[in-house]
Amino acid sequence: MDRPLLEGARAMTGRPFARLFLGLVLAAAAASAVAGDVVIDRGWTFRLLPGNAQQAAHPEAAAWHPATVPGTVHTDLFAGKLIPDPYVGAPEAGLQWIGLGDWEYSTRFDAPPAALKDARNDLVFEGLDTLAEVWLNGAKVLDADNAFRTWRVPVQGKLRAKGNELRIVLRSPIAKLLPQVQAMPHKLLGNYPSPYGDEPKDAMTANFVRKPGYHYGWDWGPRYVTAGIWKPVVLQSWDQVRIDKLQLRQDHVDAARADIAAAVTADAVRDGAYELRLWQTAPDGKRTLAAQQRVQWHAGANRAELPVHVDRPQRWFPNGYGAQPLYRYELEVADGKAAIAGASARTGLRSIELRRDPDDKGRSFYFAVNGIPVFAKGANSIPFDMFQPRVTKAQLRRVLQSARDANMNFLRSWGGGYYESDDFFDLADELGLLVWQDFMFGGGMPPAYDDAFRANVVAEARDNVRRLRNHPSLALWCGNNEEEIAWKYWGAGKELTAADPAFAAKVWNGYKQLFGADLRKVVAEEGGGIAYWASSPSDDLAEVANTPASGDMHYWEVWGNPAYPPVKYLEITPRFMSEYGLQAWPSQRTIDAFAKREDQGLATPVIEAHQKFLAGKGNERLMKYVDYEFGATTNFADFVYLSQAAQAEGIELAALHHRASRPYTMGSLYWQLNDVWPGASWSSVDWFGRWKALQFHARRFYAPVAVAALRGADGKTTVSLLNDRTRPLRGELRLRVIGLDGKVLRDEKKPVELAPLSSTAAATYADADLLGNADPASTVAVFELRLAGEPASRGVVYFKAAKDMPWRDPGLRAQWRRDGSGYALELHADKLARAVWIDFGDVDAEVSDNAMTLLPGESVTLHVTTKASLETLQKSLSLRSLADVLFTKTR
Repeated sequence: MDRPLLEGARAMTGRPFARLFLGLVLAAAAASAVAGDVVIDRGWTFRLLPGNAQQAAHPEAAAWHPATVPGTVHTDLFAGKLIPDPYVGAPEAGLQWIGLGDWEYSTRFDAPPAALKDARNDLVFEGLDTLAEVWLNGAKVLDADNAFRTWRVPVQGKLRAKGNELRIVLRSPIAKLLPQVQAMPHKLLGNYPSPYGDEPKDAMTANFVRKPGYHYGWDWGPRYVTAGIWKPVVLQSWDQVRIDKLQLRQDHVDAARADIAAAVTADAVRDGAYELRLWQTAPDGKRTLAAQQRVQWHAGANRAELPVHVDRPQRWFPNGYGAQPLYRYELEVADGKAAIAGASARTGLRSIELRRDPDDKGRSFYFAVNGIPVFAKGANSIPFDMFQPRVTKAQLRRVLQSARDANMNFLRSWGGGYYESDDFFDLADELGLLVWQDFMFGGGMPPAYDDAFRANVVAEARDNVRRLRNHPSLALWCGNNEEEIAWKYWGAGKELTAADPAFAAKVWNGYKQLFGADLRKVVAEEGGGIAYWASSPSDDLAEVANTPASGDMHYWEVWGNPAYPPVKYLEITPRFMSEYGLQAWPSQRTIDAFAKREDQGLATPVIEAHQKFLAGKGNERLMKYVDYEFGATTNFADFVYLSQAAQAEGIELAALHHRASRPYTMGSLYWQLNDVWPGASWSSVDWFGRWKALQFHARRFYAPVAVAALRGADGKTTVSLLNDRTRPLRGELRLRVIGLDGKVLRDEKKPVELAPLSSTAAATYADADLLGNADPASTVAVFELRLAGEPASRGVVYFKAAKDMPWRDPGLRAQWRRDGSGYALELHADKLARAVWIDFGDVDAEVSDNAMTLLPGESVTLHVTTKASLETLQKSLSLRSLADVLFTKTR
């Protein structure tokens, strides 16, 4: 570091900005200790490994081509124009050879002179997908077998000043593992068998390799068994000390005080005395020396803890419960002369616990943050792309901001993908989204009876728990997704037990060891107090799993088998619903991005290629849910529109039921928030970040204050008033019974009081109580909750399926005016307009609300954000309501 600059900083300590400036200078001094790290991301090339069986059919891939690192084979092939876009049209079957190939990556790099002088040099591979052999200057230095681990390889004495050759061979997991799987007398349950013949349907390899499971195909994404150097490769060099991890363990946090232990692990080259200084930057930017300690470290691994006390901390809260202030801590290691190493970490100060209180039904399942019972409102997140390295922070921000904008406070990061990125968790911290993080087991029984397999998973778990543990958004570590119920209830355990009882017992005992003991121990030792849960859904390895009495639930008898109508949701009242869902197609614009209009239809090849449920025949199931409420259609555009309406209304029914069942039920996470590619799925935000109707509905049904008016199959409507605020509220509940044409048959108001953090039962009505002598086919009941300072909440109750109602043109009209940075769009309806959808075709324009119902005579004003001109907006505007589809059926 430049000495005059440091001395100048010290001389300014009496000036107003001196402390902040000095802190920045000292931080720069510490950072300079790791400034010699070299990211090896240039000059990479790749090819199909010579001699591979795929070479004869694909000679174009055998030559060297430019590669991007971090990246994947598929994206490199696409960038080199060696394959078509994997998302456009239906190329999937023709690209399965890629997953059967062995691939070679190579580059050359120079070692900085300082690195050659340093005592230690490590090559760090943050992510290799998956079965990788690494050579440095002709010598093998690593055999890697886990995409989720960080691999650190000492290379001191093996580096050249110029032209170090780094070569990585990535073996096909299918080709390598298939012989041993086929040799098993009895196979383990897999997930989705390949329809393409790249591996037999009765011998699936995905269970046996530590690689993202969704690469092998799922019911919402394609099968692209990719490979690659999917995270950075770094040359790290140091001469005295390297900081390994800085953990900010929150031992106690309340309104008066936060007690933190800054736990540092370090690798020292030699014995020595060092001074540790920990700087705290509070959310307001004030920087102070939080702790200081002298340590005597020996050569090798070392550990120290610095106690930190924060009086009257600015506490972090989930979205809807308070702000998300964040503290930054920077550690410096000095040797008496200068800062020689440093590390920094950010966190939010909060207490969090999973509460399992016993009662007469079983045990509760809910999260308390800073002592507040939080009703978890949100969704499940899946990978944001088939090829993770091209996921940008901007893409993550768009989707996670959409979650916050929809009043969500909780996401479950599903176990069939990858441990989410630092960017994902940084955004979750900033946005107040609690995260349930699965370990990477998405389904299919793993070979946990194998000691080496379990040891590999434990190392993977330590890597990721250590990486993510400082994030205040992290709420839970969960062992796996659906593996326990698959074994117990889906036939896998029973069939294997009948075929080979000894092997079945070995498999189950290995499962209990890994998910009941090994991963639980890792979280207890490394997680900083975050709870562990063995599986989802489960009761943490109790005998009965997926029960409403205790633990979390997945409920798929609506949509799955036996495909009950959505009203069935009202009959299931769980402790915590961590999965349930209905499918829908994305917007027409998104469909147009992968299918030409002439290739679009209910059962056309391209559309079926992007409908992964039931191996492409999922539209048949989806049409069943459209038909339940709206009637079947043969028009694809109408089908797309109706699928979104059916999804939105069905999930709204379930979510409001869950919220109305508080405090017995304390969580509702629908499947799913986002998409891995453009196609049909259960998402509410598509791959481009565009909102489906469900996301607009979610913003309303997850509002902190809402009315739930739920009509069951028995013709009874139960009205509940929902309050997630921590204070009592007073307001007004209005009931109107009106005809589709606007005739008011009943209009009454009454004052209401809502207790904090509660669901309040307001009334229960039989149909006759609401309708009197009115025609149920042409009459609706409207419940509206209004409270000062809260958006109004509305629930519309229908007494007949939409397909049985006499819809007429609602007379939708639009008027425009300029409104700040965009435009105001005023919509008016003469008659009841259900499922109104506003669309601008190919024009980039975002509307502040959509997928709404307008009552007869009602007007709403919406804000439209766009760079397009008003003339363009007026020409491109399309308004659609349910009457546009159903009018011809009912007139």
